[in-house]
Amino acid sequence: MNASEWQAEQFEQSRSHLRAVAYRMLGSGSEAEDAVQEAWIRFARSDTGAVENLRGWLTTVVSRVCLDMLRARRARREELLEAPNVTLSDPTDPEQEVLLADSVGLALLVILETLSPAERLAFVLHDMFGMPFEEIAPIVDRSPTATRQLASRARRRVRGVRPEATAESLIHQRKVVDAFLAASREGDFEALVAVLDPNVVFRSDRGTDLSRGAIEITGAREVANVILARGTPFAPFAQPAVVDGQAGAVVVVSGRLRSVVKFTVAGDRVVAMDLTIDPDTLSRLPI
Repeated sequence: MNASEWQAEQFEQSRSHLRAVAYRMLGSGSEAEDAVQEAWIRFARSDTGAVENLRGWLTTVVSRVCLDMLRARRARREELLEAPNVTLSDPTDPEQEVLLADSVGLALLVILETLSPAERLAFVLHDMFGMPFEEIAPIVDRSPTATRQLASRARRRVRGVRPEATAESLIHQRKVVDAFLAASREGDFEALVAVLDPNVVFRSDRGTDLSRGAIEITGAREVANVILARGTPFAPFAQPAVVDGQAGAVVVVSGRLRSVVKFTVAGDRVVAMDLTIDPDTLSRLPI
């Protein structure tokens, strides 16, 4: 076996692990594959003869690649929201449990999107893959103590995501969303702020706006101001729905779908919202 064949064999032994790390970092299967491929390119160009823990070395490489991708994504803010999957049937029906098979994983990924790249990396590597803070610190250019604090902040954000997806958890989400909708309809700013996480993230496509990219707003009071100013997505005729396995709402006017909102709930507060108002996207939704 020559050196190239040995490298390829060693990399393949770690590929599934690297893909899992990259997916949890990026929340996208295609981007995770791109990150793993870039890690392979860097591995193939490196002299790893003195590396004692090759799996750990590769994890560090793919983590650095993912960190660069997250930072570039955060700088661009041009990624479009994916079209959601919407179900209008009774969200409390036990038969809907099948829709929740991946909802906790999806909810976690949405919450991870609200973290800074460094927070996300520290949380994923330590809490999900058990990497010591001493090894994570150089990747994020911080001390082990500061890295521990990054993971701690991230942990507080994801706390409340239930370990098991059930109809009961969806009913709880629905209660939180109903409180949000009630406050929106009544124009009650303080009640709206109370049901939003202090670091809630609101994302929306641009509708008929010709400029590219998603709109993103962070912070309970900032998001509440936008919601009350918009009004339309949360009008009295909003209907409850299951959106990507999570509690959501749709607005239908004269038989035409006008907007879809997906909520991510942690504990008793909304931590993320994704609004779809683009007519072309709405016309293609599988409802």
